[in-house]
Amino acid sequence: MNVVFDHEKLAVYQESIRFVTWADGLLETIPKSLAVYDQLDRASTSIPLNIAEGNGKYTAPDRCRLFDIARGSALECAACLDVLVAKKKEVQAEQGKEMLARIVSMLVGLIRSTSSDRVHEEGAVYETEHQGSVD
Repeated sequence: MNVVFDHEKLAVYQESIRFVTWADGLLETIPKSLAVYDQLDRASTSIPLNIAEGNGKYTAPDRCRLFDIARGSALECAACLDVLVAKKKEVQAEQGKEMLARIVSMLVGLIRSTSSDRVHEEGAVYETEHQGSVD
């Protein structure tokens, strides 16, 4: 990829593009009739688009707002992967969730570095293995 714009230099942007590629491969294996298909497609696309737009903003609040939206989209993608697993679709969710965890972590770092006066969540550990059964 030839670097032309500043957002293309961001590791989080590059990782989000890798996730879009990974998600696209996954989408080819699941039925388009599932509601989660469109949701995962839109949410995965939203991550790099909001990173790029946020990186181009001049004020810290504008940048943070768009980085927050990208972070929310990444979390939405993780939930989509959980839904696919719950629906017993053959997906390798762990690889996607590992990429998403890195993306979320980098976005939190960008948000913190952009706005020192914001209140921040402490890091949390999320269970990735299903515990118990859902009837």
